[in-house]
Amino acid sequence: MTQFVRLLLISMIIFIPGLNSSQAQAVPQDFGPWLQDLRNEALAAGITKKTLDRALKGIKNPLPRVLELDRNQPEFKQSTQEYLAARVNSKRVAAGKVMLRRYPTWLGRVEDRYQVQRSFILALWGIETGYGRHSGSFSVIEALATLAHDGRRADYFRGELLNALRILDARHIRLKRMKGSWAGAMGQCQFMPSAFLKHAVDADGDKHINIWGSVPDVFASTANYLAQAGWQPEQGWGEAVTLPPDFDASLAGLDTRQTVERWHSLGVMRPDGKAFSTPQLEASLILPDGDKGPAYLVYDNFRVLRKWNRSNAFAIAVGTLADRISR
Repeated sequence: MTQFVRLLLISMIIFIPGLNSSQAQAVPQDFGPWLQDLRNEALAAGITKKTLDRALKGIKNPLPRVLELDRNQPEFKQSTQEYLAARVNSKRVAAGKVMLRRYPTWLGRVEDRYQVQRSFILALWGIETGYGRHSGSFSVIEALATLAHDGRRADYFRGELLNALRILDARHIRLKRMKGSWAGAMGQCQFMPSAFLKHAVDADGDKHINIWGSVPDVFASTANYLAQAGWQPEQGWGEAVTLPPDFDASLAGLDTRQTVERWHSLGVMRPDGKAFSTPQLEASLILPDGDKGPAYLVYDNFRVLRKWNRSNAFAIAVGTLADRISR
């Protein structure tokens, strides 16, 4: 190709209507050179050559299944009621009650240390991985490499990939056991690598943080995350409510905070008609499926659950399962 033709093609790309410079730059680099750049960055960040040789060996192409799942996340495809029905059912509640009886000592220790109710620890465990039964079969390194190369959230996933390599380098887990979700969430509590480095805990004292196989580490890591995110042990998460026909839907949303008593004066009621137990507590009213769908009064702990997963449906599911486990 002559220099003139090359320049002509470049100019055509630059001036394609509707394609700005940032979009042009978002086209992913070929995977091989991209992976080499990533390797160089990891070496410069202090990750050992031995770890990189082992972790990146055999990775040749992005994983199509990861990209497919990234484009079809259930939190954004299902209504809240559909999401709840799939995750908070009698089988999962019963299993949670079994775990409550199976691990009273460790749940008690973790609850006392971190001031997080055991029902919420179990609910997160249950929603995320079915109490450890389904923690994901994707290679965390390959999944994160795919998403980091893809370009949609490249910087975020590149950072998570580097963090995953740091975890391997610290020998917390062997490569073949470093499995997780398509998005790179790891272990029985589905921590992203950055969350692992910030919040994961070696509760059983074996010198390794093992959220893949150690139930004490899973419980303590979950509770530590919530505690550091601002969990209030004297509060629940919220509850379903009913609204009067003339309710002003513009009041809905997490930006509006009023006491439960004030919401009640506006016609917000519990479905059973009983009085609210915490009338002076500040709450927000949310309509996750719009003004024709279900309504919930939610407290600050709801916001903490959304730090774990920024989905109203997820936070409602965790809170609902916790309530049903503790009954």
